[in-house]
Amino acid sequence: MRRFAALYSELDAVTGTRAKVELLAGYFRAAEPADAAWALPVLLGRQRKRLITGRRLRQICLEGSTLPEWLFDDCYAHVGDSAETIALLWRQLTPEKAKGRSLAALPLHHWMAELLPQAAALDGDEQANAVRTLWRGLEPSELLVANKLLTGGLRVGVAQGLVVRALAQVSGLEEPLLTHRLMGGFSPSPEAYGALVAPAEAGEAAPSRPYPFFLASPLETPETGEAPLPGPASDWLAEWKWDGIRGQLIRRAGQSFLWSRGEELINAAFPDLIALAGTLPDGTVLDGEVIVWPQGAEQPAPFAQLQRRLGRKAPGRTLLAECPAAFVAYDLLEQGGQDLRTQPLSQRRTALEHLHRGLLAAPEASGAGLLRLSSLLPLENWDALEPLRTKARSAGAEGLMLKAAKSPYLAGRKRGHWWKHKREPLSLDAVLVYAQAGSGRRANLFTDYTFALWDRQPDPAAEPSETEAPTLVTFAKAYSGLNDQEIGSLDRWIRSHTVERFGPVRAVEPLQVFELAFEGLQPSKRHRSGIAVRFPRIARWRHDKPAAEANTLQSALALMHGAG
Repeated sequence: MRRFAALYSELDAVTGTRAKVELLAGYFRAAEPADAAWALPVLLGRQRKRLITGRRLRQICLEGSTLPEWLFDDCYAHVGDSAETIALLWRQLTPEKAKGRSLAALPLHHWMAELLPQAAALDGDEQANAVRTLWRGLEPSELLVANKLLTGGLRVGVAQGLVVRALAQVSGLEEPLLTHRLMGGFSPSPEAYGALVAPAEAGEAAPSRPYPFFLASPLETPETGEAPLPGPASDWLAEWKWDGIRGQLIRRAGQSFLWSRGEELINAAFPDLIALAGTLPDGTVLDGEVIVWPQGAEQPAPFAQLQRRLGRKAPGRTLLAECPAAFVAYDLLEQGGQDLRTQPLSQRRTALEHLHRGLLAAPEASGAGLLRLSSLLPLENWDALEPLRTKARSAGAEGLMLKAAKSPYLAGRKRGHWWKHKREPLSLDAVLVYAQAGSGRRANLFTDYTFALWDRQPDPAAEPSETEAPTLVTFAKAYSGLNDQEIGSLDRWIRSHTVERFGPVRAVEPLQVFELAFEGLQPSKRHRSGIAVRFPRIARWRHDKPAAEANTLQSALALMHGAG
């Protein structure tokens, strides 16, 4: 484990891409296959579920030392992470115990497959003693890694592409092949690692394995009036950007699979789409959007309806009827077992349209209505782009997708081929009412904010003096949008205007107004306001507006209904 902890520290100390790749490649060259197999999912950010909570580690640390709880909490407030706080304190708190035999020399796979799970499986004092035994003799950097592996919170700070590039250097394989082999999950074992870096063979793909997803880059239109993309508009295909979850629908070897972009197999949550996949010709892979879209409706249901389906292992008839799924196909990646990704998009689109027509005409096409073909939108010239984008909200879409007609289907986010042009966000002015400290480097700053809107429901028949005073109702939380200078200024204001404390949360005087931008509003029974806010963020600090002039809950409701 010592070698992996050293890699973590070295990666944290460098910023250059080439340096990180060289460190990763050096580790994989020297590591035993069993260790490399366990290091790989950690480096890729695909760790297993949490074994022990940070709160439990804190308790184990306090029970094994004479450190008062208030002092630990004060240290934690500056560090922002229990695992790191313990790593910094433990050797100083228990110097004699820490000099015992260190287990860091044991290989990483022994820690991951045996030591950590065994300690987590115990209870009470037995678990505490086992964890403290693991800690004994570890250097702070090693202890940090051990704790992060226990809590499942180890963030290495390298993108998947860098890990794949390092593996390509070690194995001599092409990066796209390695990326494809990693799709669909990786079970850490020497055999799995050996298969990952083994020489390529014809027909090696497992039936269930999806292709790496090709992602679009955000488009920012120039203010000079020039064309936003190279070439005439006729060289690009335009379609709606739907608010669902990206997926690949696969039919191979008589089996059906539905994968999300997050590489989760979601067959159980969408039995209706799995039945649809059964009508596809064998050797077919579709790329598209999983969405709730009732039959006969002109546009899809809000994302909240789709959320009701996600994570369900066996959705019942009522849920299937209330939230009927559809698969909006964007692309045809495989046909008859042949990989089409290198073909131009226009050619793949023609094949997709032909496939769709054939499915609708087939005698067994009863479920083919669940497969929708993504409509191509008219874009004769670049002057039509912005008017078209303004129609996205009324169509129930997030915005536009623009794809070069000649583009191949690549992996990851490769700029220049596919672009997403999202609609302008909605916005409301809200009042800051609660604040909480952040984590990591911002652990000693208040960076997590809760905002509220006025709830004014006056009785028209009542005298002005009898009208109930308006109250503030919490509306949304936001964590991003302010720069470091604004965060520091707001932090100082929060500390001097706190009116009440609830554990780590501070209630503040309702004086500061912020413009919140968000993608949409949806009805919600779980929120006090009755509204769920989609992707809220701070657009600006409204120093010019008094709190009394912030927006009302009623204006949010009107915006929600007006936005569809």
